[in-house]
Amino acid sequence: MTLPTPLDNTSGFARPPEPAGTRTYEVRTFGCQMNVHDSERISGLLEDAGLTRVEDGQADVVVFNTCAVRENADNKLYGNLGMLKAVKDERPDMQIAVGGCLAQKDRETILAKAPWVDAVFGTHNIGALPALLQRARHNQEAQLEILESLDVFPSTLPTRRESVYAGWVSISVGCNNTCTFCIVPALRGKERDRRPGEILAEIEALVADGAVEVTLLGQNVNSYGVEFGDRGAFAKLLRACGSIEGLERVRFTSPHPAAFTDDVIDAMAETPNVMPQLHMPLQSGSDRVLKAMRRSYRSSRFLGILERVRERMPDAAISTDIIVGFPGETEEDFQATLDVVEQSRFATAFTFQYSRRPGTPAADLPDQLSKAVVQERFERLTALQDRIAREENARQVGKRVEVLVTDQQGRKGSETHRLTGRARDQRLVHFSVPEGAGTPRPGDVVTLLITEAASFHLLSDPMPGQYSLRRSRAGDAWDRSQAESCSVPAVSDAAPRAVSLGMPALPVRGNAR
Repeated sequence: MTLPTPLDNTSGFARPPEPAGTRTYEVRTFGCQMNVHDSERISGLLEDAGLTRVEDGQADVVVFNTCAVRENADNKLYGNLGMLKAVKDERPDMQIAVGGCLAQKDRETILAKAPWVDAVFGTHNIGALPALLQRARHNQEAQLEILESLDVFPSTLPTRRESVYAGWVSISVGCNNTCTFCIVPALRGKERDRRPGEILAEIEALVADGAVEVTLLGQNVNSYGVEFGDRGAFAKLLRACGSIEGLERVRFTSPHPAAFTDDVIDAMAETPNVMPQLHMPLQSGSDRVLKAMRRSYRSSRFLGILERVRERMPDAAISTDIIVGFPGETEEDFQATLDVVEQSRFATAFTFQYSRRPGTPAADLPDQLSKAVVQERFERLTALQDRIAREENARQVGKRVEVLVTDQQGRKGSETHRLTGRARDQRLVHFSVPEGAGTPRPGDVVTLLITEAASFHLLSDPMPGQYSLRRSRAGDAWDRSQAESCSVPAVSDAAPRAVSLGMPALPVRGNAR
């Protein structure tokens, strides 16, 4: 079966299904974790409609899930679309769709610049994609559908999870903040919160399928609950996650310093499966620039949060986002950022050069900085943060850490034969397996000694007595998924669901309401 056959809005009848397995798809994702999670929904929708993801070769349906936040996001999209035009000319039945933030923003511009695109959809109507593709094929013309508000909460859509051992769980969509550099509220809309029971039910379903780690997603997770009148809802949600049997690791991203409260710190410290890791966006260390950004906190509050987190969790690893070269940023402002970075001792930082985004208030501010000034400051900042990260990672040498093994491999993994995983504090660890010791699967957990450190990762080449392996349900789920992908009977008949169809009907937890 190919795309679903609901009543066609134009013709008034449904088209008959095509033979199964006749069409393939590929989803190309640009942007943040929210985009990655949306792409899981897009893949789930297409697989539910009968398509198969292509591993090699040209897909019959190519979907671009786009970002509008990063500089040159439109150039990246149109460059990719341009490369596909020749393919489309040779294969007219191939379909191209564009969704995500750039689609929400540019709308008709995409079809004007790339008329060979078949469907354009926005951030609020991901679920419309199969019908749009179906109508485009039937009507032989491009379909454009952009909604101004959320149509269906994404959690109700089919999902093809990219990992069997870890998963994203969206707790809210949209944002109520008005940061002058950010276009997200205009593209994702006002914050909409899911009910706690729905979130916990999705987590329990993930765990039942073998996952041992979840990351709670939202544009501003610590304002979760405001929509339904419970300002303490996020801390309660973290504590409720602690009672889910089999859930070993809970993370979340991203909070906002202005709304970050001590009850969340307490919940993190007192809930064993909430990891000692925090991503706290700084953006700037200058109070003057923070005010111009409409970031409703100042550097003293930011540093105070970090101090309280480390009082409760001394080994917590803290990461951040920083923008260099915001309009009007002086050398004194930039030095304030360097000072806060030095005091904060971030484990890692995602640093960005400010770029004008049409539609944001900051794009019209005076005193836009030159590229040369921004580049020079960016290089000074990254040099400082690289040194701090290297020093902080060096403190891990000699420690025994618990690592959840992933299916990724380091850049030199094939040469060094090291495997890769994440420590509880989210640090990246490349490790070797001692001769004669058991080799872990993705999803298994190893405990080992850190023997070396660099700015962006830790290394472990342990002796036999410095290494232990715990095989997990997640590793079993990995084995089953690999057996399924190779059409080999799995050891267990309790195979994970490749595509989950909406939310399971599990009871609402009273302590998280």
